[in-house]
Amino acid sequence: MRILIWQWGRHGAGPRFAAALADGLHMIPGIEAVLSLSAGAEILRGPDPPACQFPMATYSGVVGLTCRWLTAPLIVVQLVNRLTAVRPDQAICAMPGPLDLMLLAALRWIGVPTVVIVHDADPHPGDTTPLLMFFQRRLIRRAAIVVALSQHVAARLRQQRIVDADRLFVISHPPFVFGPLPMPPRAHGGPIRLLCFGRLLPYKGLDLLAGAVHHLRAQSGWELRVVGSGPESAELAALRALPGVTVENRWVPEDEIGTLIAWCDVVVLPYREASQSGVAPAAIAAGRFVVSTRVGGLVEQLDDEAAAKLCEPDASSLAAALRSLLLAPPAEQSRRAPADPRLAWRDAAEQLLDRIMLCSESCRPARPGRVRQWSAAAKPDRADRRDRWDRRSPIG
Repeated sequence: MRILIWQWGRHGAGPRFAAALADGLHMIPGIEAVLSLSAGAEILRGPDPPACQFPMATYSGVVGLTCRWLTAPLIVVQLVNRLTAVRPDQAICAMPGPLDLMLLAALRWIGVPTVVIVHDADPHPGDTTPLLMFFQRRLIRRAAIVVALSQHVAARLRQQRIVDADRLFVISHPPFVFGPLPMPPRAHGGPIRLLCFGRLLPYKGLDLLAGAVHHLRAQSGWELRVVGSGPESAELAALRALPGVTVENRWVPEDEIGTLIAWCDVVVLPYREASQSGVAPAAIAAGRFVVSTRVGGLVEQLDDEAAAKLCEPDASSLAAALRSLLLAPPAEQSRRAPADPRLAWRDAAEQLLDRIMLCSESCRPARPGRVRQWSAAAKPDRADRRDRWDRRSPIG
């Protein structure tokens, strides 16, 4: 079976998620994954770029996006011609974006069913991508299967009534890999290193972090870096004013993320709300401890992790969780050895493929093109996949 995986963002987690999923699918016998990324994706300029067989010229800024939509009919025709040459049996949107409806239209025209992976059901406070949820909801309604990365997001999609329950299921967010496994926490021999990393937006709880650190000011033996990109705010100013805290408001290049995670001992997620986190599983896969607020999809991601400590989303509870780590850092042997992240992506790809096989009879586009039939040569043994699926516990 040939599967097209696409994500046309230029920066952030989307392209990396698509590339990692393509790698996971490549590990399954009988599956050929065709990766489609924006030609301007940052990950393609890194030291170890993924193989991108279907690059797409996208846009830069609102003006570029507008020009793309004004020429949408022409772009769809061009995509139909390119897809006809590739001949995919299935397509997966790894993270929705503003141009995806064009590719979906081309896929529906040639009769290729599509899976859409939804990371967020609602916009986060501070998100500025124009009309993102407008495009995403239309994409979801036209997809054959919809995948959420947490039960929290799946519940919101059901509440919004934009996807039928029999087309929606959940897989966990596998961990990203940012270079080789670093040295264990505290190996540097200095103060405990705390890291808050990601977009510096209101929902990330920067005010909670500032309040928690204020409670810790009498506690010695720690340092905190707040690293990421976002608008300047009163919360960032408050953090800068606290002793032991360094704020780096900047875009972090792909090839620097591994070094940043390796620097710290503890990753702090002080979120006020969250669909799920890509940083949390990446930190745990790198052998780091995680302190997180108990909100949204973070609970199901981290509740059973020995290396994670959950607290309530308020400054005093976060301070207490951090203080307990500072006073009695967990012993190295108390943590489970991180699993191979590549196997986690393979397992996620297998779960996805199993559900595609189970739903293949209903994975038919409603629009005009000739419906593609699964060929016996291309399709993995469905009976075997159904049997393996039935032996698993339900995931959604």
